[in-house]
Amino acid sequence: MTPSYELKDPTQVLSPSLLFYKDLIQANLRRMIDIAGSVERLRPHIKTHKTREIVGLAMDMGIRKFKCATIAEAELLADCHVPDVLLAYPLVGPNCERMARLAQTYPECRFAVIADHPAPVQALSAAMARTGTQVSVMLDVDVGQHRTGIVAGPPAIKIYEQFARSPGLAPGGLHIYDGHNHQENVADREAAVRQGIVPVLEMRDTLEKMGVPVPRLVLGGTPTFSVFAKLALPKGECSPGTCVLHDDGYGRRFADLAGFVPAAVLLTRVISRPTPRRVTFDLGYKAVASDPPAGKRLILLNVPEYEAVLQNEEHLVIETPAAERFQPGDVAYAIPTHICPTSAMHRHAYVVENGTVTGQWEIVARDRVLGV
Repeated sequence: MTPSYELKDPTQVLSPSLLFYKDLIQANLRRMIDIAGSVERLRPHIKTHKTREIVGLAMDMGIRKFKCATIAEAELLADCHVPDVLLAYPLVGPNCERMARLAQTYPECRFAVIADHPAPVQALSAAMARTGTQVSVMLDVDVGQHRTGIVAGPPAIKIYEQFARSPGLAPGGLHIYDGHNHQENVADREAAVRQGIVPVLEMRDTLEKMGVPVPRLVLGGTPTFSVFAKLALPKGECSPGTCVLHDDGYGRRFADLAGFVPAAVLLTRVISRPTPRRVTFDLGYKAVASDPPAGKRLILLNVPEYEAVLQNEEHLVIETPAAERFQPGDVAYAIPTHICPTSAMHRHAYVVENGTVTGQWEIVARDRVLGV
């Protein structure tokens, strides 16, 4: 059942705007913990929301480990007094120096990063050594997506050994992200995960026999969350992210994510009725992620039998036999197909509790640089 997203009084809410429903976010966090089995087995990704308040809600439930994709997100987490932060993005160029400054600025936070090539490892080691700080480095293992990472095997082991002997660095474990595993059939997805993890576990065993510590495995994202949770691998941590806010893209495709509900919705208004069958909203692709194909970027909740026929930077045009119901100024609500980049398009979200806007949460880490 779709929750009621309608505001009791939307008159003071600008459009297009992003709405966060606090009670639904809390319910999604509880569902996440339930699937994982315990907070210790969770390292949720914050790329979806990038807000300190949602980090606070998670910490209130006992979650103490988080994952992120940018130094700004890592800084946000450290500023929220998160004790354990994984920056799951390869650091190159000036970002090595930024990481050293971040570790220096927040000495109480235990930072980890990922790497898959010896040259950036050497640069990071030099930056950390210059500041007298240390960071854990996880080997980014490519299990089939071929976006980043290195395939499990002797060359990967050699890089991992480099972590152990490099000043300012310490071996942090194995990072396994399988973004290519989005099979809608749960059994097919489970089979793909089980097949992909075999060489990773063999490499882990080899490293441990060599006396090189592998303190943790960080596993998967939202689509494979339930699969890795059921595998319950020793030292394994699941790192879902999207399901904190959830969206139509995952909700429609993955039956095993039942129980998560969209907690972020876009409020839009009719701005024109250009033809008898057309309605135009102020919901262009500057307000909702445009990576899904045109016409599939959102679901309008209170508009029946419509077809999206045009979307520009500031306009969304639909055709519907119910067009006569809508007048300029009327409010509509939309669930994004892809919430993560949608969040980053908004400087803040209106917070909704019991149908009433109770405040605003800044999407702090939408910026690439905060203090460091």
